Amino acid sequence: MAETGAEIQAVTDAEFESIVLKADRPVLVDFWAAWCGPCRMIAPIVEQLHGELGDKVTVMKMDIDENPATPISLGIASIPTVIIFKDGKPADRTVGYRPNMKGDLKAKLEALISPA
Repeated sequence: MAETGAEIQAVTDAEFESIVLKADRPVLVDFWAAWCGPCRMIAPIVEQLHGELGDKVTVMKMDIDENPATPISLGIASIPTVIIFKDGKPADRTVGYRPNMKGDLKAKLEALISPA
């Protein structure tokens, strides 16, 4: 599916705390659903970020229909929503699709990456 190497992993409600909140690097989570048209517009952007920054950040996606608890606990009211987590807390939230979304998200992620 993604031509940039490994496919983006899906995260579930059960795994969210251990995989996302306890991660030792920034984690971008794309909250989506199969019926959401704008979510399909964001998917290639998220895949490109995964390909370009995948060794410095973790990129995940969560189907909100299959995993309703986490989006509710985060107060996600509409999708697509992309949240960047750092040190177990949401550091940035982007709701909806917009032009130059990739550049914005990449800049925000790069600002959160700890120097090696």
